[in-house]
Amino acid sequence: MLKFAVYLLFPLLFSVTEAQPGFISLDCGGVEMYTDDLGLEWTPDDQFIFGQTANISIPGENRKQYMTLRYFPADNRKYCYKLKAKTRTRYLVRASFLYGNFDNSNVYPKFDVSLGATHWSTIVISDVNTTEVRELIVLASSPTISICLSNATTGVPFISTLELRQFNGSVYYTEYETQFFLSMSARINFGAESTDPVRYPDDPFDRIWESDSLKRANYLVNVAYGTEKVSTVSPIFVDIGERPPQKVMQTAVVGRNGSLTYRMNLNGFPGFGWAFSYFAEIEDLPSNETRKFKLLLPGMAEYSKVIVDVQENAQGKYRLYEPGFTNISLPFVVPFAFSRTFDSTRGPILNAMEINKYVQINYGSPDATVMESFVSHFPLADWAEEGGDPCLPAWWSWVQCNSDSQPRIQSIVLSGMNLSGNIPSELTKLTGLVELWLDGNSLTGPIPDFSECTNLKIIHLENNQLNGEVPSSLVDLQNLRELYLQNNLLYGSVPSGLLNNRNLILKFTGNQNLHEGSSRVNLVVRYCVIAVSVILCLGLLLLFYKRRERFCMRKNKLSGANDITNVQPSQKLVSFLTDAAAETTHTFTYAEIEEATGKFERRIGSGGFGVVYYGRLNNGKEIAVKVLTNDSYQGNKEFWNEVSLLSRIHHRNLVMFLGCCRDQGKRILVYEFMHNGTLKENLYGPLAQERSISWIQRLEIAEDAAKGIEYLHTGCIPTVIHRDLKSSNILIDKNMRAKVSDFGLSKFAVDGSSHVSSIVRGTVGYLDPEYYISQQLTEKSDIYSFGVILLELISGQEAISNERFGVNCRNIVQWAKSHIDSGNIQEIIDPSLGVNFNIESVWKIAEKALMCIQPHGSLRPSISEVVKGIQDAITLQRGLNLITIDSPNGTSRDSMHSSINVDPLDMAASEPNIPFNDNILVPVAR
Repeated sequence: MLKFAVYLLFPLLFSVTEAQPGFISLDCGGVEMYTDDLGLEWTPDDQFIFGQTANISIPGENRKQYMTLRYFPADNRKYCYKLKAKTRTRYLVRASFLYGNFDNSNVYPKFDVSLGATHWSTIVISDVNTTEVRELIVLASSPTISICLSNATTGVPFISTLELRQFNGSVYYTEYETQFFLSMSARINFGAESTDPVRYPDDPFDRIWESDSLKRANYLVNVAYGTEKVSTVSPIFVDIGERPPQKVMQTAVVGRNGSLTYRMNLNGFPGFGWAFSYFAEIEDLPSNETRKFKLLLPGMAEYSKVIVDVQENAQGKYRLYEPGFTNISLPFVVPFAFSRTFDSTRGPILNAMEINKYVQINYGSPDATVMESFVSHFPLADWAEEGGDPCLPAWWSWVQCNSDSQPRIQSIVLSGMNLSGNIPSELTKLTGLVELWLDGNSLTGPIPDFSECTNLKIIHLENNQLNGEVPSSLVDLQNLRELYLQNNLLYGSVPSGLLNNRNLILKFTGNQNLHEGSSRVNLVVRYCVIAVSVILCLGLLLLFYKRRERFCMRKNKLSGANDITNVQPSQKLVSFLTDAAAETTHTFTYAEIEEATGKFERRIGSGGFGVVYYGRLNNGKEIAVKVLTNDSYQGNKEFWNEVSLLSRIHHRNLVMFLGCCRDQGKRILVYEFMHNGTLKENLYGPLAQERSISWIQRLEIAEDAAKGIEYLHTGCIPTVIHRDLKSSNILIDKNMRAKVSDFGLSKFAVDGSSHVSSIVRGTVGYLDPEYYISQQLTEKSDIYSFGVILLELISGQEAISNERFGVNCRNIVQWAKSHIDSGNIQEIIDPSLGVNFNIESVWKIAEKALMCIQPHGSLRPSISEVVKGIQDAITLQRGLNLITIDSPNGTSRDSMHSSINVDPLDMAASEPNIPFNDNILVPVAR
């Protein structure tokens, strides 16, 4: 039988050789110990017996640790490894994930990885053969480090390898390490002689130094002309600072024409980071030549004032010089350069670079220590072995927690879990506890004093072997609503305060020596409550049947028939929509519509559905009147579909529906008037000739539209799938705020199903290719369409064009993706935007658009994730004023921070404020 959870409390007693002190290498899914080609000793994780293992085979992949993996159920639990560590010691924690289509489902997994209660990373698999690697530098605060997998959005959580590497001395020391972990974003070996990484044994800490020759989209592009690789075989003194390996420092790039320039994406940014460069002079310079240069970061002039003279700074050739910033605010897309000074004869040199992002530590629930002590009473129980924090990143399966940032346990459910012995006293210390279910066990001893648990509402202790008296302290629990004590060995009198509590359901039968005492008031009260309840129920039942009879009579009258059993199923649907909508929708007469529109004088739009006219009601309200011309059954269905939907859903970012008209055989829909037309007209229609909408306006329009879709996807039950999102269905009001319109093709998602089988409907250019092929509609089809709209906002180009996208390319998706993947985003930015935009903000939207148009729906983000990405882009565009907070110790040692005159556009609103000091103009050299 599979264990309930990973054996977290089992200490990892893996053998560690003297050559690899503090190293743990777990081959997840492996079955034997072995030593790999690097000399690293790998141990199988089969002592963690929960979870399933799988073998995979990837062409060209011959590393044994990547031929197996371990995976876990896609449920609400977390699955954790618990590694032994030395307290107050720094470690590198590395996890890797190689999918290999191990489950033969081609559903690319997406799940979270956490270190203890701290969210580390979201793993998004986008390719069968690509290994995702995550590294975190942590200061161990306890004798164990827990790494947990949880929250699978698609597929199942899995892991290929898990590694722990111990650092020595002050390597990676920061004065903020008790508040923040360091998450690796880039560790680059410049001038590398091959694409292979440098790691153990060349690096005694087994860091992975990635070759600058490794080609990836948007990674180390825009390389300056004249950049050359140089190398040496001479030893390099590296025994200071972070101690990069000699092999890394023996290679470099130099700028023969006076500069080194690069641009790259930084995973996890924008945000605060730790960034260091590694220099060593490895060229023989004549005595009359010098190499001086400075760092250039566009928009961040404060970091460009210090001149580097490697040989002088390092106090000689072949020695490490390590300048950097222990705190710097960086964007997602980072362009940087090293440029020769006017008095230098040689261009700059760069051997290596390392950038980490600060991840704020979440120390989890205040109840964690108490719960660790509680589960220690049950060392052999499966449920007691889930490990990690009881509330974060996911609850233990038998607890529920509140939503505070430091969550408290609210509910414990251990019914029928074979618990024995006394009720552990730790439970009485859970001050946030609301529900306690310990029924159906073999618990003995007295009921403890729960007076500290003032929030308790429900206590179930029935069907145990508890003895002793019912404690009077239970009377003091003012919120108590259920107390079940039946079938125990309790004795004495039930406290009168419990018996007389009219708000309490109290049960204590089956305790032979337990009696009520002299109070009988509660019995009278209960009988009265029961009698009143019965009368109320009978009254409500009678009212229900009368209303149902009236509704049925009205429905028969509206449908024109007394018997609908012979009506076709599709006709039944339209009839149902008609009747339901008629109940709730305002109906205009045709005469009212004619008067409001001046007999349809002003035409403001048209399409396959019909024509839209401007109108004004008697109360002065401006309206848009859509007159449908499609007389087919499908057209009638779409009309009533829209009426039914819009009469039920209301949101500030959905166009307001005012009513309909069915007089004289007409089918007319009436909406609020949107003064600035459609997004399509503003981007590349007639309105675009009159004015250009700015980048911040485009972002706000995107946010408004995304929030409207978010309401459809998450605020409606069941979910509403729009099915025809496009720029012509996003309308803009007089304040340039956007609303989503046109729900004629929308469908409800089926409860309990991941898709709706549907005849493919939609608009070419916006149509989800996966939906087109499978005819299985999901909300991710809307996400694809919205991704196309984001590309329109960036480029000002329409979704389909026979002329604008070049030879053999009619689709904006193919055209834009080719430029974005090559890092050439300037080619797709709408020229009408001029220079009034922040390039990082545009990149943020471009990256989000690429995620939305992924070929497989399972890889696309949720609309809530899209909203967050747009809001981040807005933050980048608008900018933030950063807050300065003094260093905890009042010194300026080893730190630089970004609170004065740093380009505020590089800072995300959600980033934590780190208490760094003011000395930012001089980089730290180690």
